[in-house]
Amino acid sequence: QVHLVESGGGLVQTGGSLRLSCAASGGTFGDYNLGWFRQPPGKEREFVAAITRNGAISLHAPSVKGRFTVSRDSAKNTVYLQMSSLKPEDTALYYCAAAQSSGPLSYSRRAYDFWGQGTQVTVSS
Repeated sequence: QVHLVESGGGLVQTGGSLRLSCAASGGTFGDYNLGWFRQPPGKEREFVAAITRNGAISLHAPSVKGRFTVSRDSAKNTVYLQMSSLKPEDTALYYCAAAQSSGPLSYSRRAYDFWGQGTQVTVSS
């Protein structure tokens, strides 16, 4: 069972950048597809980005494509979410998640088996 811990959140102005990190432990890092989700205030959790076990393929939600980039570093057992051109609507609690399935990347929360506790991102206007 993998344990996930997010970091890097904070308060940033519109147009600014942040890089979120998610450190994994307790499992074999390369066994998991990894995803980022976010939950804005008063709304449901939504897909942001995901990356395959070997880092060769990634997906990004249309709302963040071109502004956010997911990546992973197997040597550090860490997945990243580089966020730029941030907007107030990006304000949310950001979670990383790991999927044990050997299937393709998924936008669905149900495909992910393990979750971190989240890190807050607040974008001021």
